[in-house]
Amino acid sequence: MSTPTPANKKFDLLICHGMVIDGNRQPRFQADVGVIDGMIAEIGNLAGREADIVVDARNKIVAPGFIDSHTHDDQAVLSQPNMSYKVSQGVTTVITGNCGISIAPLSDASPMPAPLNLLGGENQPRFETFAAYLQALRDTPSAVNVAALVGHSTLRVMSMDTLDRVATHAEIVAMQVLLEEALEAGAIGMSTGTAYPPAMAASTEEIIAVGRPLSRRKSLYVTHMRDEADHSMEALEETFLIGRELDVPVVISHHKLQREKNFGKSAITLPRIKAAMQCQCVSLDCYPYNASSTMLHSAPEKLEGKVLIASSQTYPHCAGRYLGDIADEWNVSREEAARRLQPASAVYFSMDPEDVKNILAFEETMIGSDGIPTGEKPHPRLWGTFPRVLGRYSRDLGLFSLETAVWKMTGLTARNFGLTGRGVLAVGMHADIVVFDSKTIKDVASYEKPIAAAEGIVAVVVNGVLAWQGGRHRASRSGMVLTGGDGG
Repeated sequence: MSTPTPANKKFDLLICHGMVIDGNRQPRFQADVGVIDGMIAEIGNLAGREADIVVDARNKIVAPGFIDSHTHDDQAVLSQPNMSYKVSQGVTTVITGNCGISIAPLSDASPMPAPLNLLGGENQPRFETFAAYLQALRDTPSAVNVAALVGHSTLRVMSMDTLDRVATHAEIVAMQVLLEEALEAGAIGMSTGTAYPPAMAASTEEIIAVGRPLSRRKSLYVTHMRDEADHSMEALEETFLIGRELDVPVVISHHKLQREKNFGKSAITLPRIKAAMQCQCVSLDCYPYNASSTMLHSAPEKLEGKVLIASSQTYPHCAGRYLGDIADEWNVSREEAARRLQPASAVYFSMDPEDVKNILAFEETMIGSDGIPTGEKPHPRLWGTFPRVLGRYSRDLGLFSLETAVWKMTGLTARNFGLTGRGVLAVGMHADIVVFDSKTIKDVASYEKPIAAAEGIVAVVVNGVLAWQGGRHRASRSGMVLTGGDGG
């Protein structure tokens, strides 16, 4: 912690008269926050002090900038550097490379099988090393901080000639080399997505072997589990086993229970997760919606219930329409319609709202949007996740206190992902800050009109620079690459 600045020292930014929720789940308190050189210099009564920029936070909450624990912003932070859909809801840091897919390392000749193609088209820049990707982020920073995972499926694409089998010893060694390079460059861990075709054939033993480089650094193992429906308990056990074998922290991505026959199963999975937390380092995140979004599947069991097309390269005009309606119009089965729409992404209404509430309310659950920043009809979670937690679930439903809600998207996430210097408002911390109105904050994005900025966000500061204020982007690009341990 730094010492207080001299009383005559001018601040770069002063947020005054606000009610501070510091990200540690402590009771709120009234204070001013002074920022110098991108760091929080003082917190307290700073009346009469001068500043280049003053933000009046009277009757507003001042909190750490939100950390989105689960994103697919790998390419967007380069191609959409303003990141309006994130800073407009108070997000100052994104975790990329989830679900086993990352845009590095990928060679120019590498295929982009689904869901890798959700990260960007064939013509997007490729990065053959993770170091090259992180350097591109440093050379052309975005409006938010980025902490990046490397994807196991991406490693498979780079190392195997066919993906429908277990990797050979030589291929595992090749993946280990790529993982080691990524970790050395600054990746915070490895993610898997064994529910998806590029990694479905990967065995538990393959994942453990590929992940060996994680062990020396105690880097993260983050997983979109092999099953989030009928066999979710078996998938949890596999996840815990991999974490134990590698002796590394585990993050369960977007915990959910899909399909009607699994509704209510959170009453079983959450106690099992809690028990695992007593003997190994396990954490989890979720998003506050009962619909998921990912690549459009064509298997019948994946198309149960309502399926909303989010994007289709073949039939772009079908975005925003339901698969069943498209199939009826074309006079084909839903499976055939899904095949014709490929490559495509979709929204699946397949979860029980009560399970969503139970998982959100679970004490250790972090908040992650899992938004896919492509197409004109993305899942509304891309623009609305964090205000929805603060407005609907904390204020309106009383699922948890505002202090707990903020902790779930700041201090807890920074702790679990090793982002020291972030996630808490305290002297000496990086000045990632959000000012919001707790009485009016709410998500506006809907399934019908998913691109809409939230209400109630007053100001967003990234590394001491205003990124969003008064409902408008400030055209700042002050984000940093976070590599864990030092917060930047």
